[in-house]
Amino acid sequence: MKNFLHSLSAGLTALCIAFGPASAEEWRFNNFLPEARPETAELEQFVADVNGALGGNPEFVLYSGGSLGLPNTDTLRFLPKGAVEMSLMWANYLGRDAPALSSVVVQGTIGSIEEFEKAIPEVRKIYEEEFADWGVASVGYVAIPMLSVSVFCRDEPVNSIEALKSKKLRVWARDQVETFTRLGVAAQIIPQEEMYVALKTGVVDCALYPALYAHTVSLQEVAKYASFLYPMASGPYVIGVAADRWAETGSDVKDAVAKAAEDLWNRTNQYEDDFERELKAREDLVAAGVTWGEDFPQEDRELFVSSVTETWEMLAEEAGGNAPSYRERVLKAIGR
Repeated sequence: MKNFLHSLSAGLTALCIAFGPASAEEWRFNNFLPEARPETAELEQFVADVNGALGGNPEFVLYSGGSLGLPNTDTLRFLPKGAVEMSLMWANYLGRDAPALSSVVVQGTIGSIEEFEKAIPEVRKIYEEEFADWGVASVGYVAIPMLSVSVFCRDEPVNSIEALKSKKLRVWARDQVETFTRLGVAAQIIPQEEMYVALKTGVVDCALYPALYAHTVSLQEVAKYASFLYPMASGPYVIGVAADRWAETGSDVKDAVAKAAEDLWNRTNQYEDDFERELKAREDLVAAGVTWGEDFPQEDRELFVSSVTETWEMLAEEAGGNAPSYRERVLKAIGR
């Protein structure tokens, strides 16, 4: 299947041709996150550190916000083919091609920083192993904060599962679709870059999104109501390079990337102020016109956790292969 997927996409091959081979002096780094995201600022520092160590030869150039036109869901197809030299990857976006990756950490199943910190080392090992099977070397990681996920709605406040059942909800991953379907809520995956228009035009009534990042996609302009639903831990973003390209890369570049990647991880793998950042984000959204409502009630939040836990087990069994063992490894790491 993997070889089939690697060879089938004529469109991606055409994409590679359209971009053409990069000059030997430039490493294109594809970043699907918007420029306003704090992780993008960290990636800019990573690139600056690498270029500083190498004296700009070769030069690493960060292309953010999907500006290269490469869908984040297609990373396992375009990266090994050399469409770019380096790309940011997020496992939860890659479940179509690598189902086992999307069931390593199902969002909502880890609800505390203590469990999260125990899980991260094992999650990184799993990612390295799985991406290697796809011909991708994992050369760096960007930690994601312990986020608070809220329901943002366009026309009226929604802060209960029962009320959500009458709405069309935007989500960003299949595990969320499955979880909300279990709860009787109509959920559909809409990419981040299409969410604004989907809310504005009424394709969806509400959107699942972290308050911390809402301003980066101008969510406050199209969603005037919000309520907190659940805390979310996610596996880190991975910086990937085609394995054959990485094997041929000189030690000077590898050393510069390794040092910059270590610094990047140490800067981002910090969670002490996540709650304070969340509160500040909510205050800023309120100042921008969002009405922040009561949290979803505790019984609804417990119902959500119960549903997402069932989804995690189902997705791992459905994916087969290494997925069930990945889930067990994460559960063992957090002591469950």
